[in-house]
Amino acid sequence: MAEETTKTRYSDEELEEFRVIIENMLAKARAEYNTLSQVVMHGGNNDIEDTSPSFKTVEDDGANQLTKEEASQLAQRQYKFIKNLEAALLRIENKTYGVCRVTGKLIPKERLRLVPHATLTVEAKEMLAKQGKN
Repeated sequence: MAEETTKTRYSDEELEEFRVIIENMLAKARAEYNTLSQVVMHGGNNDIEDTSPSFKTVEDDGANQLTKEEASQLAQRQYKFIKNLEAALLRIENKTYGVCRVTGKLIPKERLRLVPHATLTVEAKEMLAKQGKN
């Protein structure tokens, strides 16, 4: 179908698929952010293993707990991720989701499923990296 090659945006049905993916990721990200915020607010001595099994892997120094500093860094990263997902939801509402901000081409669905807040195609990202911009 010739329309597929000149497609400038995803259909409403496709956008709905991505909205569901993003909302699910957003719910998980907010829950993890809340857990991290509790660690930061109540100090790094709190054992969070029961409430957040996803943080068990942060045991590089043999510690079974996140330090307040580690939790703060992870919380900041999580907050940025949440903001990026929220911005992606706005792009879905505006029907501009999935369009590369540099090339104007559609970002492949496979990339959007892995990185739903992406605003660049892989090619555009590599091009900007070579130019020293990002």
